[in-house]
This record gives sequence, structure tokens and C-alpha cells, in this order.
Amino acid sequence: MEAIKMLAGFPEGMEIVFPSAKGVDSDLGAIASRCSSLGRVRVMALVVKLFSVSRSAASTIYSLNLLKLLEAEVKNADDTLVTLSVLELLYELAEVEHGTEFLSKTSLLQLLCSIISDNSVESILRSRAMMITGRLLSKEIIYSFIDESCAKTVISSIDGRLQSLEISDRDECETALEALGQIGSTFEGARLLLSGSQPAARHVIYAAFDRQGPQGHGRQLAALHALGNISGEARTDNIILNTEAEESLRRMVYETASKSSKLTPSGLFLSVLHQDSEIRLAGYRMIIGLVARPWCLMEICSKQEIINIVTDPSTETKKLGMEARYNCCKAIHKSLMLSSRVSSDSAFAGIATKLQEAVEKGPYLVKKQVEAQPVVMTAERF
Repeated sequence: MEAIKMLAGFPEGMEIVFPSAKGVDSDLGAIASRCSSLGRVRVMALVVKLFSVSRSAASTIYSLNLLKLLEAEVKNADDTLVTLSVLELLYELAEVEHGTEFLSKTSLLQLLCSIISDNSVESILRSRAMMITGRLLSKEIIYSFIDESCAKTVISSIDGRLQSLEISDRDECETALEALGQIGSTFEGARLLLSGSQPAARHVIYAAFDRQGPQGHGRQLAALHALGNISGEARTDNIILNTEAEESLRRMVYETASKSSKLTPSGLFLSVLHQDSEIRLAGYRMIIGLVARPWCLMEICSKQEIINIVTDPSTETKKLGMEARYNCCKAIHKSLMLSSRVSSDSAFAGIATKLQEAVEKGPYLVKKQVEAQPVVMTAERF
């Protein structure tokens, strides 16, 4: 209790008595209502700290309805700074291992969706709300606690922001794409993003290959990483989705290519690998995920220049880039070895050999050892 009083900023010596554990929630509510906005945030920060200690502590916090203090503050739009501070606390809660279960039982997701969909809300609040929903739905376990319609509502709210012609805020656009990427890192999330007549993933795919978009470099970078997540780069299992989602992914990539000057997906991939190091690194991640699909493998193998880039250790000069290029090379080689067309088509033999040699060399450029050479000099004369 002394800790609560100190965090809430109450005067020293002031007594606060909780008559019973059952009344803790109402008493904390009373404390929060009687102190300044800073005090309220401090009380809620203490609640978050206690929630993070253990699952049993989180269960107690939830049973005492203490999470409703945060929900009530999110609903209160009078003070943007306080709302933002509370959203930061919710962002911390979303990262807690046992937090997903308890947060999914509250009205938090509905509140966040209302913030994201509200054009009158400050852009920074919408962005933070999208980051929280992205973090929550990036955990496979949450789909055990929420139904599909709830997840679709979250995705729809982000999709709506990206559809809006008024979304000229670069940071908000990038955050929306990142949030979709986080959701797409799970099997269920990726499936939902690729389902329906107007899949939310279309924003990601179109932006990933759009160099002329109004948001520029950052927008494309966020979209490429998001597409890498959706295609399964970070999933150890279940990279391939269900038939409907896979067909949706393939169709949108080919449609995007047909509307561009590159005409084919392989042309789009190559254009990404010709850009700066940040874009290339994101491009490697994208290819690692997509190349598990036979149609993408054929596109990759149809462009010798792509094979040359991913097999050349001198392509990248920084450690992260070298490792990303090498992982991409390994992924292409693995998919090629698993493909039934390798043994039946001699055209792939040379590509497979080149990839195998590159995999054996490792990710880093090893300079050839130069043997000592004798130096012949004329004798000095006095």
C-alpha cells in the first residue's frame, strides 16, 4: 500500500485502508479518481508491474478487475498524453507471456479497434493502438481465446485505415503495414490476412513492390518485412497455408507484377535486390518465405541474375546482409532439392550445383590467400 501511495503521489502520512481483498479494485479506483493524471498513470504502472510478475499474480489482478482501470483510461479521450501513456502500458502487457490470455478476456481489442477506426483521434494514438493489436495477434495462442470474428474485426480496422485516402501520415502508414506483418507471422493470422474478396494483405503486397508510393522508402521497407512474415519466413512449421490463402497470395503477386513495368514476379524480386542494403535485406527475408511455393521457386530460377546475386559472397559487405543473403541462398537450394522437377529437368542442374557450392562456402567472403612472391631489385651502387 505504501508503494501505491508513493506512486500515486499521495501526501506522506495520509492513510488509505482497504477493508478487504474483495474491495481492492474499488479502492484503487477511488485512489485513481482522487489523484492527478500523473498519479493515475503511476497507479496503473504498478498494476502492470504486478501483472507481469507471474501468471498467478496476473490472475489475481484480472479477478479484481484492476485491468478495468486501464480500459477506463483508454476510453477517456480528454488527455492525449495520459491515453498515450496507458497505451504504452498496454503495449508492455501485450508482451507478457501470460498476458495474452487475460487481455483477450477484456474489451481491450474492441477499444483498440475503435481508436484505430476513429479519424478524429490523434494519429500517434491510432499508430500505438495498431502496434498493440499487432503484438497481441502475433501470438498463436491468442486464437485459442478469441473467435475468428474478433480477429477479423481487428484486421478490418487496420485495413480501413490503409484504404483511407486521408492516410497521408507516413509513420501511421508504416505502422499499419508493420502491424499486418506481425499478425501475419502466425499461421492463423496469415490465413485471415489472405482471406476474403478483398484480402487485407493486398496493401502489403502492393506496397512491397511500389518504389514510387507517397510514403517512399520506409513504406516499401515495412511492406517487404511484412510480406516476409506473412509468407512464413519466421515460421518454423506451417509455412504453407490453406489452399484459399495460397491461391490468394499467388494471385496478388502476379497481379502486382502484371501492372508494373517488370511484368513478372521474378522481375519484381530482382528490382528489390537491386536497391539499397536495407531493402535487399528485407527482400531476402521475403524470398526465404515465398520460395517454399513451387510457383515462386520457378520464378526465382528463371532469373539467372537473382541466382548470381544470392550466391555471390561479395554482394553484401555488412554482417547482417551477408547472413541474410546466405539464408536466402540456403532456402532456394532447399526448395530446389525438394522439388520433383529437379530430377526431370536438366535446366535446373547447373543452378542446383551453383547453389550447393555457395551454401558450402558459407555466408562470409573469404579472401584467397596470396602466396609470397620474390621481389627482384637491382643492386645499389656507391
